[in-house]
Amino acid sequence: MDLQPSIRELSEYYDKDSQNTFVSVYINKKDDPRFLSRRESACSSLLSKREADNFEKTMAMIKDAIKSERGKTLAVFASHKYNILKSISLPIALHNSLVVDTSPYIRPLARLHDEFEDYTLVVLDSHQAKIFSISLGSVENEKRLSEDIMNKHKKGGWSQQRFQRLRKGAIHRFYTEVLEKLESMEPERIILAGPGTAKQHFMDVLPQQLQQKVISTIDSSVDDVQGLLSSSITAMRDHEQQQADALVEQIKSEVFKEGLAVYGLEETLQAAQQGKIDVLVIEKDYKLKGCICEHCQLIKAGPIKDCPICGGPTSEADVIEEIIEFAERTDATIEFTTHEELHNLGHIAALLRY
Repeated sequence: MDLQPSIRELSEYYDKDSQNTFVSVYINKKDDPRFLSRRESACSSLLSKREADNFEKTMAMIKDAIKSERGKTLAVFASHKYNILKSISLPIALHNSLVVDTSPYIRPLARLHDEFEDYTLVVLDSHQAKIFSISLGSVENEKRLSEDIMNKHKKGGWSQQRFQRLRKGAIHRFYTEVLEKLESMEPERIILAGPGTAKQHFMDVLPQQLQQKVISTIDSSVDDVQGLLSSSITAMRDHEQQQADALVEQIKSEVFKEGLAVYGLEETLQAAQQGKIDVLVIEKDYKLKGCICEHCQLIKAGPIKDCPICGGPTSEADVIEEIIEFAERTDATIEFTTHEELHNLGHIAALLRY
C-alpha cells in the first residue's frame, strides 16, 4: 500500500472560509470502543451552529464508513460541506484520535509513510527462494521459486570436480531466475536473507543498480518467515534512522557554509510556502500551536485574532501540521527523527531545492 498519493491528495484540501469543516478520525479496533462518541460529543458542544451542523452530517458519513469496515484500523477523512470522504485501511494500529480543523489532519499518515517505507525481502538458499513485497510492515505480495538442483545432477560415475562444476552452474542459473523475478517487481529497497553464503552469492549476480538498493542482509533459515519479517522490519527502521541522521548532518554542513538549508520555524515555514523545500526534517512528536488565515495562508505561532494582511478571522492550527501540508503539496520528502541536533536547530529544518 503506497500512502503517498493519498497524503498528497489530502494535503490539497482546505476550507478557505476558515470554517472547521474537515473531520479526521484515526480509529484502532483494539482501543476504547466509546472513544468516538465521547470525542463527537465534546467537539460538537464547542462548535458554532453552522460548524456543528456540518460536523453532525460529516460524522454520519464517517460512522457509515467505519461500520462498513468493521474491525479494521482506519484513517477516515471527511467533509459534508465539500462532499469528501476518504477511508484508508491500515495494517498498523494507531492511537485513536478525532481532529476537527480547516483541513485534513495528515501528520500520522506522513509518519507512517516515513517509518514504514516499502521494501522487498528476498529469502533464499541454493535451491529455493521467497520474495516478499512489504508495505506498512505487512506482506503485500509473495513469490516462491524452487529448483531441485541435487536431483538434477546425481553424482553417479562423475568425478567430484565435474559434479561440483555442474551443480555450481545450476545454482547460478537458479539465482538468475530469481533475479528476473526480482527485477520484474521493480524494488526500491532490498533486504537479503538466508543461511550461509547464499546471500553473498546472490548479491554477486545482482547488477550494480540493484546492489546499491540492498540495505541489509540477515542470516536466517529460509523457513522462519515470521522471524524474518520481524527482523527485516527492524533492519528497515534502523536504515530509516540512519538516513534521517545523515540528513541532519547534511543540513548542518549546509548551515555552516550558508548553503541550501533552513532551520527553525520562521525560515522553514517561509521555504515551505514558497515551494523551495526538497527534504523536510521534523523532530518526532514536536507540535506548535499557532493560527492560520485560510484566505491568505498566513501562518503564525501563537494566537492572533485577526489576520494582519487581510483583516479576516484566523483559526487555531498546529503550525507543524501546516508546514507538512505545504511540503506535501510541493512534492517534498518528509523525514521524522529524534536526532538531538535537530532539537538544537529549532525542532525543524529542511534542505532546499534552490
